[in-house]
Amino acid sequence: MKELSPLDVYGLLPKTNCGECGERNCMAFAVKVVNREASIEKCMPLSSSEFAEAYKRLKKMLKPAVKEVVIGVGENAVKVGGKLVMYRHELAYFNPTAIAVDVTDEMPKNIVIERIKKTEELHFWYIGQVLKLDMIAVRSTSNNPEKFATTTKMVAENTNLPLILCSFNPKVLEAGLKAASTAKPLVYAATKDNWETTAKLAKRYDCPLAVFAPNNLKLLRNLVESLLKNDVEDILLDPGTVPGDGLADTLNNFAIIRRCACKRGDELFGFPLIGVPMTVWFDSAGTAEEIVKWREAYLAAMLIVRFADILIMHSLDGWTLLPNMILRQNIYTDPRKPSAVQPGLKTFGAPDENSPVMFTANFALTYYTVASDIESAKINAYLLVVDTTGIAVDSAVAGRKLTAEKVAEALKKSGIESRVKHRKLIIPGKAARLSREIEELTRWQVLIGPKDSSDIPKFLQEKWHTN
Repeated sequence: MKELSPLDVYGLLPKTNCGECGERNCMAFAVKVVNREASIEKCMPLSSSEFAEAYKRLKKMLKPAVKEVVIGVGENAVKVGGKLVMYRHELAYFNPTAIAVDVTDEMPKNIVIERIKKTEELHFWYIGQVLKLDMIAVRSTSNNPEKFATTTKMVAENTNLPLILCSFNPKVLEAGLKAASTAKPLVYAATKDNWETTAKLAKRYDCPLAVFAPNNLKLLRNLVESLLKNDVEDILLDPGTVPGDGLADTLNNFAIIRRCACKRGDELFGFPLIGVPMTVWFDSAGTAEEIVKWREAYLAAMLIVRFADILIMHSLDGWTLLPNMILRQNIYTDPRKPSAVQPGLKTFGAPDENSPVMFTANFALTYYTVASDIESAKINAYLLVVDTTGIAVDSAVAGRKLTAEKVAEALKKSGIESRVKHRKLIIPGKAARLSREIEELTRWQVLIGPKDSSDIPKFLQEKWHTN
């Protein structure tokens, strides 16, 4: 990505300082735009004909290295791509890797419905966010247009998740597209043998189109060029996913494509990438099922960190999917912003005047871990969340982001003194060194709690007494 400074953007803004964008002046707005915290569409004067050329230049300047493509319709539509940088630390990643689960047109109806239901129901609460799966990939293993159309229609009627229609036979793809004509699915895939026909289908049904050229980047690039000349603009790239002996080439191809787009400005490679970890199942005869699932899971993890924007998976086991859903969430958090929760007083259960009062840091992982342990033990308690600028307890104590003064101030602001008749505060074991100072500043008795929040129930049982 070309390095932009706020002055680059400011030079093309109207410089009216009108404040309609919500910022105090045009320079402040330019800073937000460069950091991708604001869109130039918020600048009202830019929409006038007087600044049409400036708007056009700004759009080109701010264009992501990897195009954003939308799959599906409505609130469940998935956005993939839209990447501005190759490495997360350079700015941030946007549009997390979409994970799809496959069904085939030769599966019994009850199995298809069951897989759809499991896909939709797999939710996991992690650091204040709900992690879930994103898409359904309908694969034609029969190569029969009627069977594929029937299965696609059944899937579309039983889920609102975006679809991927998978076949190399244009007749099969067309049958599926007719059955899901309003769903705007991803058409998978154009190859050197069918690209002209699939391009026509993509345009006719206004759908994004994937391009498949296994381990042949030159061919992949040529196919993209041909599709662009035929007015197909929403494109995704699949350079092939080959496990085993082909794994090194697979990972190299993904990295090369993203490097060409982000570092060299190669627009023919500036599209989202598709990885297919489920290919491990194609040559798994004689291998234990658990081993195949494990191979699929680690291949998915490798592709997530190698810039894949979509993954197609087969296993629906939590132990294969959840680690990669958490990996994805961690990679796609903004490194410029601490993972923090709002400080203040939190209540758990139905606490009364004799209930314990504890405090913790506002680092999201710390807070949600503590909260989960309190909730799972069904404890009635007050938890004071102290502002540590999104840093964990031990690091915050060491870096003076968590001090006795901050605890005293938070305690006073919380109003907890009017809610409980005791004056006992349980502090994290990792903040034990602050105990005496907190007592001196607050006149509360400090109880040094456990270092691990999983020990809170046992600690309260043994140590908590209000008399």
